[in-house]
Amino acid sequence: MLTLTEKALFALALIFAVYGTSLGFSAIFRVIRRGQEPALTSDWKRTIRALGAWITMGGMWKTRPVINVIHALLAWAFVLYLLVNVVDLVRGYVPSPVYVFPDWIRQSYRLAVDIASGTVLLAMILLLVRRFILPHRQILSHRANVFRIREVRLRYLNQTISVDSLIVGAFILLHVGFRLLGESVVIELHGPDPWQPLASALTPVWSGSSTDLLNVWHHVCWWGALGLILAFAPYFPYTKHLHFIMAGFNFATQVKRASPGALDPINFEDENLEIFGALTFEQLPQSNITDTFACIMCNRCQDVCPAYATGKELSPAALEINKRYFASENLFNLASGELSEAELTDYAITEAAVWACTACGACTEVCPVANAPMQDILQIRRGLVLMKDQYPEALETIYQGMERNGNPWNLGSSERMGWAKGFNVPTIEENPDADLLWWIGCAPSYDKRAQKTAQALVHILHTAGVSFSVLGGRECCTGDSARRSGNEYLFSELASNNISTLNEVKPKRILTTCPHCLHTLGKEYPALGGHYQVIHHTELLSELAEQKRIPLNELPEKITFHDPCYLGRQNDITEAPRSILKHTGATITEMPRNRKKSFCCGAGGAQMWMEEAEPRVNQARYAEAVDTGANTIATGCPFCLTMLSDAAKSADSDHPVIKDIAELVADRLPFNSDTSPNNEAIS
Repeated sequence: MLTLTEKALFALALIFAVYGTSLGFSAIFRVIRRGQEPALTSDWKRTIRALGAWITMGGMWKTRPVINVIHALLAWAFVLYLLVNVVDLVRGYVPSPVYVFPDWIRQSYRLAVDIASGTVLLAMILLLVRRFILPHRQILSHRANVFRIREVRLRYLNQTISVDSLIVGAFILLHVGFRLLGESVVIELHGPDPWQPLASALTPVWSGSSTDLLNVWHHVCWWGALGLILAFAPYFPYTKHLHFIMAGFNFATQVKRASPGALDPINFEDENLEIFGALTFEQLPQSNITDTFACIMCNRCQDVCPAYATGKELSPAALEINKRYFASENLFNLASGELSEAELTDYAITEAAVWACTACGACTEVCPVANAPMQDILQIRRGLVLMKDQYPEALETIYQGMERNGNPWNLGSSERMGWAKGFNVPTIEENPDADLLWWIGCAPSYDKRAQKTAQALVHILHTAGVSFSVLGGRECCTGDSARRSGNEYLFSELASNNISTLNEVKPKRILTTCPHCLHTLGKEYPALGGHYQVIHHTELLSELAEQKRIPLNELPEKITFHDPCYLGRQNDITEAPRSILKHTGATITEMPRNRKKSFCCGAGGAQMWMEEAEPRVNQARYAEAVDTGANTIATGCPFCLTMLSDAAKSADSDHPVIKDIAELVADRLPFNSDTSPNNEAIS
């Protein structure tokens, strides 16, 4: 128990510590509140889910299993220590605490804390050894150009994070070490305690010490454990380890989206709206600013980024870390409402990196704390396009095509159904009560290679007796490329036109062959008033096969399937494509990166229309597919089909066949000259 003087000193120190800590946290939350709409919101259900995600660290287990176990043990033990510190504080102030719990609970508590203490010390030592002793590990990107283009900035960041890690590591070791030593003193004073084996093992340290000396050491250890918290707490908001607290807040207040890649619309009719996208830090949405303080700086997002993997300037980790250091260096200025003079492209990310993003969402998928660097990049693109009219020259053509002709190929709407000549493809006027409205999409309408997918699907639909229709010339681009390249105004115009058409025809279900159309129609149009049931053609094919509606001649073939990002990662459709492939008699050989961990083909984020420096993303993915030894590379996206086919052209002449799943299914159908649709519904 503390003396009266010690109690007074600790209470005074506690007041100063709380005040100092509150300065940092209040500044952080004022900075977050400066962000743009949508404002951070939470409810009790999301809060409970967030608490579960925070405690279980559910987002962390996707990669690095060994180091994750060490981090998890450290984190869970430290969560327990939040209770331990409260109990120890009471023990210091109350001479004889009233024990309201039975012996078995108190014994279990002592055993759990003793084990947790050893776990924290071991885990922290291992992490410090990994950081400072094992072969040099660059904490951040080795490419200085992603960090403000200056090597000095990279060295500064690595040095700062190393010092920060050393300070935090030393605090944890000393805090827990003093607490464990203090318990060993208590055991030496009051007798053996079988429920604290680790603390008991330290009692020989005090062998021969007098009772007075032991009492002195007990006080020293108490102050060493709890006093260090008071000394460290005001520093905590400025460390990278702030993520321990902010991760939970990030989980609880993240904007609820239909999918990780869905974007929030801009209301262009709001006359009070002056900011479109983000050019400066405070112009980012509040959730994106929260990401800044929740970032672990673990580089997982960089590890999975296709642009970074192929040598581009983009590093999602660099973006978040540069934002973090800008916020830390300007924290109180930002909190006071001062406007940023520097733009995000001056310190957080280069313009080249902004336009290198494929919008695949891998960074968002892998982040342990629900950060979304891709959302930052797309907001910056909006700012550059809408506020500064600044974008790659290659996008000018597709913008004109979508504005004038409703497609990025800039071909006339009269040519949209050219691929269907000789096929029985009923329009919505001819079959208004169809079970399926097939949204053809721009690629199958205008790209000769993708047209083969559409023609194969027609054969399948008629063979299965599916009642379907198409919009014909009334269909126009969904606007995916416009939206993901920052031209939100063009997207809103296209979306408004399409929603008006779809709401008029009232489709029962919409079928798409393009995952980008699937995502835009199903996940992004609802925010603009378009609510539809949208399915991908691989889902329909799997459904028809299960119902035995398509008579397939099984042909043994070794196939590897490339999961399109906007099919697997963004819409969680991974098993339907594999299901239908199994029905064809194929043997599926998986690439190392598959399903929601798939590697991008390189076409997303409007990259389909831009020039890419060598080596290209599609070449890396194609090489991975070839390494499986498969005879055929299958996919379910016209963009992926184009990118993989282009990569094959630059490779050896002996390469696998590249086909859409619809083509593979059509190849296995018995020839049927009857192409007339019937009205048999799909259950």
